[in-house]
Amino acid sequence: MPYDPAMVRPMKEEVTRLGAKQLATAAEVDKFFAEKKGTAFLFINSVCGCAAGGARPALRIALANDHLPDRIGTVFAGQDVEATSRARAAFADYPPSSPSAALLKDGEVVFFLPRHEIEGRDPASIAHTIVQAFDEHCALAKKA
Repeated sequence: MPYDPAMVRPMKEEVTRLGAKQLATAAEVDKFFAEKKGTAFLFINSVCGCAAGGARPALRIALANDHLPDRIGTVFAGQDVEATSRARAAFADYPPSSPSAALLKDGEVVFFLPRHEIEGRDPASIAHTIVQAFDEHCALAKKA
């Protein structure tokens, strides 16, 4: 059974305020991944403490970087069940975990950040890992 929408709303809004598109349905995920050209970053959000204390703050830090993906999307594990399942299918070679994140370039996964690389790390360290992937794979400079 999915989490109460009222409970997860602030956690979803924390990520969408950063510019990520909320993908709440499988169709929205399909549309997000249909564009194969360029870079796409998908953040799998969750209610756990490592999402609140590490992953979401790290995402905020990383999105201040000079190089950013062309598209940023987010699904919420435990709430957007079908959307999360569909998103995870795009990087099926990696075990499902939440929170987690994937960077795709021209439709291929070039970076994956699983939960076990988030747990126990501070936001700055997690952000550094994400920024390294952005710097390596993303040509889009942040908007002024």
